[in-house]
Amino acid sequence: MAAAGFVGLQPFVCVGTCRYFAAPAIYAMTMLKKESDMTERRLAERQLVVYRDSDTIAQAGAQRILLAILDTLSTQPQPERFDLALTGGSDSLKALSYMASNPLTQIVDWSRVHIWWGDERFVAANNEDRNALQARRRFLDALQDGGRLPAANIHEMPADTRSPRQVATDSDTDNGTANDAVLDAAALQYGQELIAELGDQPTFDLLILGMGPDGHYASLFPGHAEINVTDRLVVGVNHSPKMPPLRLSLTAPLLARSHRTWFFAAGAAKADALAQVFAKSNNPAYPSSFAAGTDEFMWFTTADAAAKIL
Repeated sequence: MAAAGFVGLQPFVCVGTCRYFAAPAIYAMTMLKKESDMTERRLAERQLVVYRDSDTIAQAGAQRILLAILDTLSTQPQPERFDLALTGGSDSLKALSYMASNPLTQIVDWSRVHIWWGDERFVAANNEDRNALQARRRFLDALQDGGRLPAANIHEMPADTRSPRQVATDSDTDNGTANDAVLDAAALQYGQELIAELGDQPTFDLLILGMGPDGHYASLFPGHAEINVTDRLVVGVNHSPKMPPLRLSLTAPLLARSHRTWFFAAGAAKADALAQVFAKSNNPAYPSSFAAGTDEFMWFTTADAAAKIL
């Protein structure tokens, strides 16, 4: 990986009534990734964009997401669709709230946009922990109710349909191994949906991710085997170190081949992990180091989060 170098400034783009934000500093790094056949595949240059606070990340992120969708769908000849993969986390959910009030939302042809998730908490569909439920409340339901986003374009990960009593029983039996079969079936189901919609090598146009203070992304955690899974598209996660314990996650190879991959990661609590992620690629101790993008790979962060790499 090349050393970081200052390459310029990028202004905040605004439509309609807006506030002024100081232009963020952008830093660039070049990445190479080894494929399974041991040939090198050049990935997008990694860019670090430093904003003043998490709210600015969310506002700028909302604008950038909408512009990415609009620009792609307006390219000639026009593509049939745009596939956007979302995540949970406060920064990305705040961005969805800003998207709901952004004038560009009224311009986008949402009938050609498909929504996916990078991971999901495996709980009941109406559980407050569901990433999809939070995204629906903040943004997607209004689009669907207004007839602009077809229900078939929202590709939620499966929910847990078991009763709370059955979940408790399965969790207490043989160290929760009964949950593994349920998670595997749900992961297979979502993998099949990805293939049906996007082909044998599913690829997103834009993937939004967040990173935890421990360096995890999606639901791929340090010290857990799922980060090393390469033989499937979706993996079940049992005994997650972060509640709730049952989850589904896209696997690292699928997450790494998105055309555009953007991280929203703010706050001093993430400084140590961010430094480790930038220091070494594909480090299981910091799963976010496995992330990449083929056309664009950007980290949107704050000065306190990036303090140890600048």
